[in-house]
Amino acid sequence: MTGTILLALTPIFFVMALGYLAGRYNIVDNHHVDGLNVLVMNFALPASLFAATASAPRAELVGQAPLFLILGGVMLAVFFVWYFLQTRILKIGKPDGSLQGLTIAFPNLAGVGLPILADIVGPSGTVPLAVAIASGSILISPLSLVLVEMNVRKTSDATEKKSNILQPLIHALTKPIVIAPALGILFSLCGFSVGKVAQASLLLIGHAAPGVALFLTGVVLSSQAFQLTWKVVNATLFANILRPLATAAVVLALPVSSDTARIAILLAAVPSGFFGILFAVNYKLDSGATGSMVIASTVLSVITLPIAIILLYPR
Repeated sequence: MTGTILLALTPIFFVMALGYLAGRYNIVDNHHVDGLNVLVMNFALPASLFAATASAPRAELVGQAPLFLILGGVMLAVFFVWYFLQTRILKIGKPDGSLQGLTIAFPNLAGVGLPILADIVGPSGTVPLAVAIASGSILISPLSLVLVEMNVRKTSDATEKKSNILQPLIHALTKPIVIAPALGILFSLCGFSVGKVAQASLLLIGHAAPGVALFLTGVVLSSQAFQLTWKVVNATLFANILRPLATAAVVLALPVSSDTARIAILLAAVPSGFFGILFAVNYKLDSGATGSMVIASTVLSVITLPIAIILLYPR
């Protein structure tokens, strides 16, 4: 069990540390990372998501529908609770509140979930992981992007009195990170075959996604100081404790298989993801608080993830 945890978490910290050091010592310009951001969000990650979902057998994909709905519902609930707490009570900007909500609600499934499931569940964990990533990419990412687009557009155009939701919605839904998993699921449900050549080509660029995204996260974090505030503490508790507990409550209340229940809770216990940081870079927003949330959540997961694994998969 100790080896499993080390195998999953050590590479995460290692790659983030490489990015941090590269930015800190100006090997990589940590104030101009647009190129790396485009590589991850427009090419590598979409290719990986499409390949994973499109290559899944239709029967297996349909069988993972409860997992899609459970994780999607929990992530939406966590997102909205955090968003309304921040924007209505603490009065922070809606774009920042949206990206913070995305960070807390959507776990780092590509970077941490993949090695965890590979070690604990084995090859059969590939399809549920792809479905879990698709759930966040299709439900949470577009929602966050729409809120950012609406409010960034509203503040940048003083003559526009009313925000038009249609244009931001179209802009958010046509991003590769949203289209790719949706097309992959449709591809699988229709019974189409990706083909060995096409899949190998997609995976070649797709395999770069987790590593480059973590490296980029480290580069971005090197340009700002870690902020240990009450907001960061609360966000970490939301992500590492509230999210898996809420998922456990849902699966106990629903007639789902034990395998689905355990995988859902385990994936919900994965620390905060890096999408919020990458989107903040893309929209030129403050990524300081969001980056601190990712760091704190990842560090705390050294304690919370082993507890989740021992409770769910005792050996």
